[in-house]
Amino acid sequence: MFTKAFIPYKGYYSTPFFRWQGKLQNENSIVLAANTSKRWLETKNLDPKIFDYLFLGITIGQHHWFYGSPWAAAMMGATDIPGVTISQACSTSATCVYQASLGIETGFYKLPFCLMTDRCSNGPHTVWPNPLGPGGEVESENWLMDNFGKDPYGGVAMIQTAENVAKKNNLKREDADAVTLRRYEQYLMSLENDREFQKRYMFPVEAKISKKKAVLCEEDEGVTKTTKEGLEKLRPVLPGGIHTFGSQTFPADGNCAIIVTTRDQAKELSADPNVEIQVVSYGFARAEKAHMAMAVVPAAKMALDHAGKTAKDMTVIKTHNPFAANDLYMASQLDIDVMGFNNYGSSLIFGHPQGPTVGRLIIEGIEETVMKGGGYMMCAGCAAGDTGAALILKITC
Repeated sequence: MFTKAFIPYKGYYSTPFFRWQGKLQNENSIVLAANTSKRWLETKNLDPKIFDYLFLGITIGQHHWFYGSPWAAAMMGATDIPGVTISQACSTSATCVYQASLGIETGFYKLPFCLMTDRCSNGPHTVWPNPLGPGGEVESENWLMDNFGKDPYGGVAMIQTAENVAKKNNLKREDADAVTLRRYEQYLMSLENDREFQKRYMFPVEAKISKKKAVLCEEDEGVTKTTKEGLEKLRPVLPGGIHTFGSQTFPADGNCAIIVTTRDQAKELSADPNVEIQVVSYGFARAEKAHMAMAVVPAAKMALDHAGKTAKDMTVIKTHNPFAANDLYMASQLDIDVMGFNNYGSSLIFGHPQGPTVGRLIIEGIEETVMKGGGYMMCAGCAAGDTGAALILKITC
């Protein structure tokens, strides 16, 4: 359990998310994230040089990603700080916040900056030497599609791992459709009153449309309108499965950032010093082979145990739910209402840029908890390799 790590209220942002091959498809995600953070810090009158370390969370290689964190820090304006690049699949944001919190707890850092970014669009194609192969021909890998299509250990595509969980736990197609529709309706809550909820945390991103012209993008792009009738008409992606293209997420592009610091520094940087956001605990797990969606439950239970809480003690729960099976399984195991969490949005609906996905969920969870007058918030989800991670925050208003 942590006691010293805090997040300043409004000390975070997320850009809108864009369905892959959209407006951000040609942007270097590291450059874009650094430039976006620099603009965001300027709006808050914060000098980037106040930070002492930078955690860069990214899962899909970009040009010059070898230089990763120190390059991003320099582009932000924090030219004198080091950092580390973290790649932990879908749990990258949770891992960044955890590592930053651990550094605060031990006294190694005073004011680290967590910057999470990815571009699923136009992923890199890697060529590996293979001098002992037939004719010495090279081996190749498509970073995104090849890894979506097959876990080198599990041996199956990611969607197959979700179907394995559905079959093992007797999950039904109609329930997958029902929870998908509910998640879409919850996302629509964030658009009410001229996007009042999203405007609490969302920061626009500048997308280049030519060498000399950029446009300011303020809203999510590529969210599919969802109806009960529309979901019913879709065929399962895999024969006999419960998931259609409607009940799984889609690759996306975007970035987000979260400041982690000490209690006193958080008060100084907070938009409202009466709002206190404490990082309480972290959980991690690995499920059985090729059952990725199951990993979220032991990760959540570890975080809850370390916090001395149960799922029913949480004021707000947010999940990374790339497949409808994730939420159905977690709700059944934690004995909570599957329709009662993920208000205002989840990755099933607004897309999955990987690195920043959970960061946005954490930010949305904070804002919802503040709206409810405070309490405990849990964010949990699965990640590639049948792994899972969870964070619990305590928000006092």
